[in-house]
Amino acid sequence: MLSDEQAKASVSLNAWQSGLSDLAACVRFYSRLPVPKLPWEIDPHAAPDINGMARVVPLGGLIIALIPALVLACALLLNLEPWVSAALSVTAMTILTGAFHEDGLADMADSFGGTTRERRLEIMKDSRLGSFGASALILGLVLRIGLLATLATRLDPLPVALVTIASATLSRTTGLTPLVFLAPARLDGASHTVGQPSRDSFWLAAILAAFVVIALGWFGDFGRLGIGLMLLGAALAGLTVTRISARHLNGQTGDIAGATQQVAEIAAMLGLLIATHP
Repeated sequence: MLSDEQAKASVSLNAWQSGLSDLAACVRFYSRLPVPKLPWEIDPHAAPDINGMARVVPLGGLIIALIPALVLACALLLNLEPWVSAALSVTAMTILTGAFHEDGLADMADSFGGTTRERRLEIMKDSRLGSFGASALILGLVLRIGLLATLATRLDPLPVALVTIASATLSRTTGLTPLVFLAPARLDGASHTVGQPSRDSFWLAAILAAFVVIALGWFGDFGRLGIGLMLLGAALAGLTVTRISARHLNGQTGDIAGATQQVAEIAAMLGLLIATHP
């Protein structure tokens, strides 16, 4: 029979293993990074625990953004122009994620062409890209590159690299908003199959994301106003897209979550740019 100390150690070990498994599942889900199988994992590609994964989304976003942030900092230190540096960073992020969220943004925009809820859901499920989707995809990339490039003219290479990490952390957490507060719009969709994160998990993730952004903002000298506007911008983006989804689809899909992440990333960087003087 285990002693009290041994039982506590066992519980602590299981908690660490569960947390690391959730983080590994999160990085696998949101990116194409080669995450090795952990020693205690039975099937690393099994459907993740949505609540456990939701709690560590901020950390997953941070890990995924490390390489794009490094690309941006190195490009700037090599005296490449801000627009080139920003484009390289966004390219790195797009490759790492397999354009996961960009696809959601394009599908959501295309769905605006539908006149009924059923038609909008049908359009979102269609793999073909329409004019609304192509426009949203192009404008989203241009805005992300433009905002990052402009910030690179106002901040040193290290702080602007931290912006990449902060916005990735915050926006991926914001992407959970429609999944948490709306029911799945389709009974045969991926969001219905995986399940909904609990509100408790979401608020834990939101607090962790805010802490990460505040810490990075303090280290990168974003200023109180800059940090505040990043948080506010992302929050408003999450609420806006969730409201649009509720009105047009009476629910949410995985594409809506991806679109929310893209809009939140743009809103967060725009908020920081407003607070950052030349």
